[in-house]
Amino acid sequence: MLDKMSPNQRLIIAVVLSIIFFVGYTAIFPPEEQKVAENAKIENVTPAKKTQTDVASRVAEASGHAVSELEKMDKSTSSTIVTITNKNFILKIDTLGRISSKELLEEKFRNDDNLHAQVIPEFGTKPLFVRFSDDTINDEAIKVPYTASVNSIELGEKPVTVTLTQQLSNLSVTKVLTFYADGHYDAKISTSKDTRHYVYLGDRPQVSKKLMAVAGALIYTDDDVTHIIEDGDAEGRQVFQGVKLASSFDQYTAIILYGFKKDTNVIVERGKDDNPVVYFEAAKDENIHGYIGPKEHKVLKAIDPMLTNAIEYGWFTFAAKPLFALLSWLHGIFGNWGWAIIALTAIIRIVLYPLTYKGMVSMQKMKELAPKLKELKEKYKKDPQRLNAATMEMYKKHGANPLGGCLPMILQIPVFFALYRTLLNAVELQGAPWILWINDLSRMDPYYVLPILMGASMFIQQRMTPNNFTDPMQEKVFKYLPVIFTFFFVTFPSGLVLYWFTNNLFSIAQQYIVNQQFKNAKDAKAAIEKNSEK
Repeated sequence: MLDKMSPNQRLIIAVVLSIIFFVGYTAIFPPEEQKVAENAKIENVTPAKKTQTDVASRVAEASGHAVSELEKMDKSTSSTIVTITNKNFILKIDTLGRISSKELLEEKFRNDDNLHAQVIPEFGTKPLFVRFSDDTINDEAIKVPYTASVNSIELGEKPVTVTLTQQLSNLSVTKVLTFYADGHYDAKISTSKDTRHYVYLGDRPQVSKKLMAVAGALIYTDDDVTHIIEDGDAEGRQVFQGVKLASSFDQYTAIILYGFKKDTNVIVERGKDDNPVVYFEAAKDENIHGYIGPKEHKVLKAIDPMLTNAIEYGWFTFAAKPLFALLSWLHGIFGNWGWAIIALTAIIRIVLYPLTYKGMVSMQKMKELAPKLKELKEKYKKDPQRLNAATMEMYKKHGANPLGGCLPMILQIPVFFALYRTLLNAVELQGAPWILWINDLSRMDPYYVLPILMGASMFIQQRMTPNNFTDPMQEKVFKYLPVIFTFFFVTFPSGLVLYWFTNNLFSIAQQYIVNQQFKNAKDAKAAIEKNSEK
């Protein structure tokens, strides 16, 4: 059946199958770099040499706690003792010394219920929660509240500092927290005695997780490897060292800790529903940095360029990062993310023009050869070897390549997925308007206009593209592909649909030029033959 299909038809099948494969394979078989199992980076934890098993055992002995019990802690377990208000957010600290709440006040940061986004979920572990390996100390620490040096603060451009103190029977804990307007903070956590304890990153935000967006935990190590543990994929306890940042994240927001010492044990625990819970083994006097908020590239880069590694693009990070850099540069020119997407699409089409042009020309040649190839099949239907030889000779004579139209276009699929991941994870598109009714490029078109235009442009492109269907069923299937894709794109963010629609328009224009060139050449050839007959 495939040998009767044009390269363009095979391309459409390739795109559909690639999308299905991308979704299915990612869900069933995460990439190796995301499977942070026993081969995770583990180093010596003391000056004396220890084996990998010794380190894991040491952590296991000290981590004898039930994560499920910690996850039962919600806002009813404690009360707020500090409220920090900024024009962009409200942050709260509770009696357990945890950052218990951070509400984003900007209008563009709203959750799926159209309420101001709450980055820290109500249930689960929360940032800066301290747990002790000694059960006696731990039981008392959960019951004794922290006291704060101040109860309410207005945070402007200058940073503010809060000191939290917990006085236990034989131990005191002090947290000196300095908060900044850009969303990051410094934390100095110290204990009066050198007793083993752990500090939690906090469960991942639940602001947004759409389509194929990844959510879970991220560990970025000093060998520039990003380890992803998705929700539902935590495989017991894993230990990392040489960690540059640890993050729990959803599509647009993240809770981040960074500034670890090289020999710090950062531990990923399997929690409820096999979701990852992240914490680290703290020193007696621990200095750490954190960030809670949207994964805006510009903001993270200004705090520390290393933090941009917390923006997760999946398999296509190598291509998605430069594409986002180009998109940001174009936004600086146009001042509008919608026009920046259109300009980016134009640049990509210009770069790929030689490939797409070659593919379209090849399809035209294959269309012209279709009747002759059919004659060859009839002539040599009982002699496959002679048929193959005659077919190859005809391809060579007319400069046609049956794969010439298919392969160049298939090479564009990675570009599509890279741009897809870029636009899907770009929180910058949240609340970003384009024109008229499109006032948020991160959300679906409320009136379905863009998906319908995308489907219509795909239909026009399909009509203009040469084909040589021999099977009526195939023709019917591909005839309805624009309808299928329209429904498929209805719930996509407007920015993604805008890219696909614009890409279709460029394809239509390019196909028109190629078709016109072949028509002119054919007309000229017919005119010459007619004159020669006279």
